[in-house]
Amino acid sequence: MPTILITGCSSGFGLETARHFLERGWQVIATMRTPREDLLPPSARLRVLQLDVTDANSIRQAVEAAGTIDVLVNNAGFGAPAPFELTSMETMRALFRTNTFGTMAVTQAVLPQMRERQSGVIVNVTSSVTYKPLPLVGVYRAAKAAVNAFTESLAAEAEPFGVRVRIVLPGSSGETNFRETARAGLRGIEDEAYGEFMKQAIARMMASTGPGTRATDVAEAVWRAATDASAPLHIPAGADALQWAAEAR
Repeated sequence: MPTILITGCSSGFGLETARHFLERGWQVIATMRTPREDLLPPSARLRVLQLDVTDANSIRQAVEAAGTIDVLVNNAGFGAPAPFELTSMETMRALFRTNTFGTMAVTQAVLPQMRERQSGVIVNVTSSVTYKPLPLVGVYRAAKAAVNAFTESLAAEAEPFGVRVRIVLPGSSGETNFRETARAGLRGIEDEAYGEFMKQAIARMMASTGPGTRATDVAEAVWRAATDASAPLHIPAGADALQWAAEAR
């Protein structure tokens, strides 16, 4: 029975992915910065572990406690929309610390056991915003684009050792807490120079009636990455992500 470890399982895509694999008979290690046992149905195949992807000791302890990991899903992340000029270096570092360096650190902790066994899958969840430029998310986009670039190179390095590496790129979802969390980090709406631009940009986003992404779309994309050896390196997740990926070709 294969084992999957997923970061960022307290809500959204990570939580739905954990549920998806549990329902299909996998051993699931659902990691959270603040563990909660009540988010997923009780199961002998479920373990909830504490994991802060920005803390080296937390990563080490979680990977040691997990034991054999057949599939790693790096999903933890957050956004903080703001014009670049108004984004503090502290916020920029925090975005890269979680979205980019957190993914790299967890991957580096798990990769040795996969390489030694000559088997395993690593799935890095990034974002469809990397397909085209959008205002207010430049630093978040840069952090996720860095993961795309790193993952593409890692895929080539890991393949000779029997380890598959894939990227899942979700679109925009109203079903998760991501928008709410991002809204909490919103900066500049009252700024004299950028305030009106931000209001108009946000109004356009809120008024969009185009296709969106469901949490189940992402869980299914991760399932494909984990179980289908013929899956492509880049896997868009959600109708809007598929549309943007097609436009970017």
